[in-house]
Amino acid sequence: MDFQLQPVLENELVVLRPLQPEDFEDLFAVASDPLIWEQHPQHDRWQRPVFVSFFQGALDSGGAFLAIDKSSGAVIGSTRFFGLDREKGCVEIGWTFLARSCWGGAYNRAIKTLLLNHAFRFFLSF
Repeated sequence: MDFQLQPVLENELVVLRPLQPEDFEDLFAVASDPLIWEQHPQHDRWQRPVFVSFFQGALDSGGAFLAIDKSSGAVIGSTRFFGLDREKGCVEIGWTFLARSCWGGAYNRAIKTLLLNHAFRFFLSF
């Protein structure tokens, strides 16, 4: 079994699906909130030219997801797998950002649970 970097993952709260070029405007609508990036090292990522670079990097990574609220269908952010090392049996999880309406609740936990469960199914089966 080979590890898939971009499967469709879902639970009762969120759907994670592979990020596509046509997702730019919907995701930028979330990312354009300066408060999302206020404490981030790249705190100007809310600006379109900076976000364009981030978005392209996400696409190029081959492991980025669009996060969608399952009940409303609204785009709520993004996350990704990165740095897959099959020999060492590891993959990084991160680069997550969420709309402020999803802060302090269950969304980040739901997203990370999906990613971790997917990774563990592969890496614990070696």
